[in-house]
Amino acid sequence: MSAIKEKMTQDLKKAMKTGDIFRRDTIRMLNSSLKQVEVDKRIVLSDEDVIGILKTAYKQREDAAKAYKEANREDLFEKENKEMALILEYLPLQLSDEELDEEVLKVIEKLGANNPKDMGKVMEALKHLSQVADGRRISSSVKKFLSQ
Repeated sequence: MSAIKEKMTQDLKKAMKTGDIFRRDTIRMLNSSLKQVEVDKRIVLSDEDVIGILKTAYKQREDAAKAYKEANREDLFEKENKEMALILEYLPLQLSDEELDEEVLKVIEKLGANNPKDMGKVMEALKHLSQVADGRRISSSVKKFLSQ
């Protein structure tokens, strides 16, 4: 079992013992997503697989929170934000904007990229950052430096 799944299982038990209904239900929902992939693909998930699924769940909540905010549904907006915070507990620590910019600059200099046409090459070289930074953030950082 992956370390992340093991931590989620321990946290689920703790939430059940302490009566933390929100945490219990959210972890159960996440476990359900993980189990669905395991059953569909007939595999045992690695930590990398779990991170990918959790990042997808995070993005879904991020989009939903944005929609709820625009619709003035503060109650649902808050719920989505709480779920996002809980999901972040299981994801690797994300790079700050400054750290991300440093990594992007290193790759751009290494590849000698200097215009927006080189974006594909740079993004390919930055694949290793996918666990510690959202693809949208990476893309916007690359665009920022290549359009200068």
